[in-house]
Amino acid sequence: MLKDRYGSDVTTQSQSARDAYVDGVDRLLAASDDVEGAFRAAIAADDGFAMARIGLARYFQLCGRGAEARAALAEARDRVGGVTTREAAQIDILGDMIEGRVAQAYGRVRAHVADHPRDVLLAQSCTSVFGLIGFSGQPGREAEQLAYTTVLAPQYGEDWWFLCQHAFAQMEAGQTGPAADNIERALALKPDSAHSAHVRAHLYYENGETEAGFDYIHGFWSEYPETAYLHCHMSWHVALWALARGEVAQMWSVFDRSVGPQRSAAPPLNVLTDSAALLYRAAAAGVEVAPERWRQVSDYAARMFPKPGLAFADVHAALAHAMSGQTERLETVIDGAKGPAAPVVSALAQSFRALAAQDPGQAVQLMTGVMSEHERIGGSRAQRDVLEIALVSALLGAGCVEEARRCLDLRRPHTAHDHAVAGLQH
Repeated sequence: MLKDRYGSDVTTQSQSARDAYVDGVDRLLAASDDVEGAFRAAIAADDGFAMARIGLARYFQLCGRGAEARAALAEARDRVGGVTTREAAQIDILGDMIEGRVAQAYGRVRAHVADHPRDVLLAQSCTSVFGLIGFSGQPGREAEQLAYTTVLAPQYGEDWWFLCQHAFAQMEAGQTGPAADNIERALALKPDSAHSAHVRAHLYYENGETEAGFDYIHGFWSEYPETAYLHCHMSWHVALWALARGEVAQMWSVFDRSVGPQRSAAPPLNVLTDSAALLYRAAAAGVEVAPERWRQVSDYAARMFPKPGLAFADVHAALAHAMSGQTERLETVIDGAKGPAAPVVSALAQSFRALAAQDPGQAVQLMTGVMSEHERIGGSRAQRDVLEIALVSALLGAGCVEEARRCLDLRRPHTAHDHAVAGLQH
């Protein structure tokens, strides 16, 4: 029987189908362009190849293309006859994820990976800050993420995908030295991996290396296809560093072309969270943000995430609703927050309401109560810095300038923050 790149049997008699499938998986793991094309080439070579269809379903899910993911899942289920036990389990578990049974999927993934650690499409689902652990809403999820990749390390060795994800887990847990070693090894093995370039950009950010970070990510981004699914978020990094360098015109150019709600081809989660975070950070730095921009993001959030349920999306939606004066939408998040991180989401949404109402003292009180556990909403440390900046903005509004500076110095001692909050420049 033919095998994939990780040594697992794949049920197809077609070498061409197998090769296209491996290409599709690698493209997905690297966030390369034309993932869909590779999986469709595998399907064209063998219409009965179930794994190519479940790979396509997983890609559609990552892109926020839910209807297409469910359709591809159904086609994979129709072709499970004769597949291996591992393949059948992968289809079934990814079905749980695609159909919204996330808690059930998490337990099943962990059990499956214990027996099949190199079943990469399932192993991958628990990595990164957007994975099943990253979005679990549980306290200590950064430590859990690192424990997960550490256990897998002996199974993957010098694999570029794994080294990238292990580096990300290390970095988010504060182990920037080991993370640097691993991400450089990953990039040496596959220099064109967008996920690895993205993690390298985060490392520059964590180390406060603005100029080096901007030069690096701008160079990669300039050659990265706009149709690749990580392009929006890579653009956010470029725009954020442009803001840090005082290049406001460049920030707006990148935002309008590649980040904001008009970029409908990007995954909706990235569009919402990156747009809201960049607008708030720009405003905090003293850049004028037109009310219409906030309204566009609020409208997008209401359309794409109408019901609370995903904490990371809900917090950013609440920020956009508050800044655009959409009270009813904001109250929906405050009252309807769900899941393990619901108390954190609700408190943060209320703090944004207080900020919009010019009540910084109330905002400080609300945010202070949850800042020690904001990792529970998901996302990276760099992304959640918008919360640190919001707290500092509230402290400044309350007249607590030195406390605001100490807050940033305590939480981000390696990063210069005067560009991030206008009030600290005086």
